[in-house]
Amino acid sequence: MAYRMQWTDSHCPVARAADIIGDRWSLLIVRDAFDGARRFSQFQRNLGIAKNILTDRLRSLVEQEILEVRANEQGTRNEYVLTARGADLFTVIVSLRQWGERHAFDDGEPSSTLVDDTTGDPVPTLRLANAQEIELDVANTHVRKVDLD
Repeated sequence: MAYRMQWTDSHCPVARAADIIGDRWSLLIVRDAFDGARRFSQFQRNLGIAKNILTDRLRSLVEQEILEVRANEQGTRNEYVLTARGADLFTVIVSLRQWGERHAFDDGEPSSTLVDDTTGDPVPTLRLANAQEIELDVANTHVRKVDLD
């Protein structure tokens, strides 16, 4: 894992994750990598992002071991491929997608749909449940803070 000297909140996993992947462009690059983008030109075309910003975000995602650089099959260009650590962001991206489906579109407004390749059905809504299959939400969970004393 890449070393980082300053964290927004050194004891909070959400803050650390946001420090690593929390900006808009990084999330959209990871989203596009899940959708099959591999080359700089693909990311640039899909996102309409300035080349200098894309270069910076790709460098950071490689440093944070979210993406790795590999030569393409012809050995002529580099490709950016999700690492296991990057692939582990899939549930995060799906969760953001599903939140966006519920809250970022007007009724009846079209949006893309994530589909299960096996069934052809839309991916079901993510839910958190404990070992007894009781659904977990903000009303029945809490954060156990680090005791600094």
